[in-house]
Amino acid sequence: MIKNTLAFFILFTVFFNLPAQDILGQWKTIDDNTGDAKSIVEIFEEDGKIYGKIIAVFNPDVEHRKCIDCSGEQKDQRIVGLVFIEGLTKNHNVYDGGTILNPENGSTYRCRLKLENDTDTLQVRGYLAFFYRTQYWKRVK
Repeated sequence: MIKNTLAFFILFTVFFNLPAQDILGQWKTIDDNTGDAKSIVEIFEEDGKIYGKIIAVFNPDVEHRKCIDCSGEQKDQRIVGLVFIEGLTKNHNVYDGGTILNPENGSTYRCRLKLENDTDTLQVRGYLAFFYRTQYWKRVK
């Protein structure tokens, strides 16, 4: 009886807690100024690091736009398909240590991702020295 109870508890914990705490998947980006949905981003893991790629945009005028102000590998890449979050690692309950690119102006910032308590909201923060900008993205179900 104790073994069955313990096994049930372990399965219950794994089934209900792990997926909810995972930032991997698709997220709808929300403009922090207008509140409008802008794009769908896929957060994925590669070689132990976290990355983010724009997989769709809601504004058809942006769909074929390129990142003309970007530098390096991102220069002149299409916005859709652009990997703009790079190299984050998990540090307790946040993912940091990497960068986020603003494709609208080509600027790169230090980045931090953190799940909110509801686990369907992702806090996305870009830093430049002591200044930062925060957006809240919604999980795509």
